[in-house]
Amino acid sequence: MNRRAGNIFRRTSRQQAAGRLTDVTDEIEHARGLDRTIRVLSLGVKRVLRPGPVKDALHGVPLGHPAHPPLTDVPMGCWMSAAVLDLLPGTRRASEALVAAGLAGAIPTTLTGIADWSALHRGQQRVGLVHAAGMTTATLLYTASFAARYRGRDDAGRALGFAGLTALLAGSYLGGHLAFRQAAGASHADQVAHLVTLGWHDLCKADELPDGWPVHRTLGYISLFVMRTGDDVHVLADRCSHLAGPLHQGRIVSDEDADLCVVCPWHGSTFRVRDGSVVHGPATGRQPAFESRVTENGTLQVRPLG
Repeated sequence: MNRRAGNIFRRTSRQQAAGRLTDVTDEIEHARGLDRTIRVLSLGVKRVLRPGPVKDALHGVPLGHPAHPPLTDVPMGCWMSAAVLDLLPGTRRASEALVAAGLAGAIPTTLTGIADWSALHRGQQRVGLVHAAGMTTATLLYTASFAARYRGRDDAGRALGFAGLTALLAGSYLGGHLAFRQAAGASHADQVAHLVTLGWHDLCKADELPDGWPVHRTLGYISLFVMRTGDDVHVLADRCSHLAGPLHQGRIVSDEDADLCVVCPWHGSTFRVRDGSVVHGPATGRQPAFESRVTENGTLQVRPLG
């Protein structure tokens, strides 16, 4: 009985600890006191980081997924490895090299993180700001750790390294919350393959569609962006893959190849209407697209592309 009671107590304690962590992150999500700082920083980032190839690269458009998350493995892996080596004898030079490598890796990690953060919803930006503060603290502590090690002050270097590791773990927890609970960086487009059965589906009468202007239609649970240009009808999932913005409310533009594109009204992600491919970020994933055809009785039918 005592053993069973002890197990229940430990399980309850773990649940309470997890609940307290969740309470903290929930409070950060709703911390409106951060909003003024966020507005100033966001405006500064947008002034410096103009739409174009550099911004797209920082978001990860060429990769097809966000660049920031995999880059975080470099500083985190190096610094955590350095912490392990700091506990072992005869590893001074290896630890110093790992701290330096982590600092080098922190540069592109920070730049990609700033780019992604500037194009998030406000609740995500609040968590992201505190996450960035933790990671910046870790980077500064590891910079001081490297300087101390370089000057031969190994004990101080190790102490600063362990302090940096503490900040790193706290910041990483918030990064995980941002990625997995708030879904920053995940595709927010409807999962067409799971929601639409195979084959053709009646959507609407083709002659009710305006020429050259996008409209909103639904297919079961899925919202669709539908645009007729002459005899062609282009159909995409309407929820932007970046953060679910309504594409049918976006601007229609042409890219450098004269292909028609839609610009998401929320954060400016740009997709080709013929196939949903990404032209400009912050979205990195292709927008789900549909084939279309018009039957003899004038009904527009669609089916998922590919």
